Amino acid sequence: MERLVTAVGSGAVSEIVAIGGSEDEAASAPVGATWCTADVRDPQLAACLPGVDVLVHADDDRTLQTPPKQRRADNVRAAQTVLTSAAAQRVPRVVLLTSTMVHGADPDNPVPMPEDSEVRTETGPGLVGDWVEIEDLACRARRSHPGLSVTVVRPAPLVGPGLDTALTRHFAAPRLLTVRGREQRWQFCHVDDLAAALEHVAVQGGEGKGGALAVGCDGALEQAEVERIAGMRRFDVPANLVFGATQRLHSAGITPASAAELKFLVYPCVVDCATLRENGWRPAYDNAGALQALLDARSGKSALVGRNVGRKEVTVTAASAAGAAAAAIGTAAAVRRLRKRRGN
Repeated sequence: MERLVTAVGSGAVSEIVAIGGSEDEAASAPVGATWCTADVRDPQLAACLPGVDVLVHADDDRTLQTPPKQRRADNVRAAQTVLTSAAAQRVPRVVLLTSTMVHGADPDNPVPMPEDSEVRTETGPGLVGDWVEIEDLACRARRSHPGLSVTVVRPAPLVGPGLDTALTRHFAAPRLLTVRGREQRWQFCHVDDLAAALEHVAVQGGEGKGGALAVGCDGALEQAEVERIAGMRRFDVPANLVFGATQRLHSAGITPASAAELKFLVYPCVVDCATLRENGWRPAYDNAGALQALLDARSGKSALVGRNVGRKEVTVTAASAAGAAAAAIGTAAAVRRLRKRRGN
């Protein structure tokens, strides 16, 4: 996502203030916006906020390249600075971004879940832990600053140009990994729909129970439909094998996603976006269209076990053996990397 914090006047929009860390980012500001250079992790951010009615914070790091500890520190510090700066300048309302993934992925999840479903409390090193901490900051800010309204917007897994996530890499693999005996259900959110939803929330207001609301395509795609649209076949693996192997590879630094994050690629986490729907907002993309956008964006890229690789590493000669070959190649790559680390 673009690293941008947008402040929008309530009601009829009188002014848009775009905030970024450098003048080079000014070109990405909305047409007609007033530009303010500030780092959202620096308390000097407050200098950009006098007179602001709504502060929408979208400067979060969702990439796989950033080391988890650094990403956690940056994401939490940014949210904390945005909240304290807004309170200091008496900004009435702040909008933060997390994800529907805070509800957790589980084979027994209802499809869809109500958007006010319980938020999981895991704070491991993955992105979900970042978002859980940010939501905790939002709860504390509501208690500490009664005059500050904090809305948390939770998009479903994002798709769109330029994104490099565990989801996009999942669809750049030779086959779609699935857990034996379980059927995945897929819900997406296109970045254009997220931008439209943030605009709707900033201008029209409205928030779900507990100050949070979900953004995403209506309904969900079944695994078979996803395979048909993607033109991909599944690689069915027992749960203990897929999660155990993934965690070992992650611990060795070979794959960026942990076993906990892999669950979101094989178990359902589908949320009913009831509040926005009841307030008249509708996504421009359905799940099939969002999936196609993901497939178009991943064109020419290849990945194995969540790790980007060259095409030579995933070339197979027999379609019937594609799944087994991919697994073997992934294991060989892991062994080579471990040997290099140990100097063998």
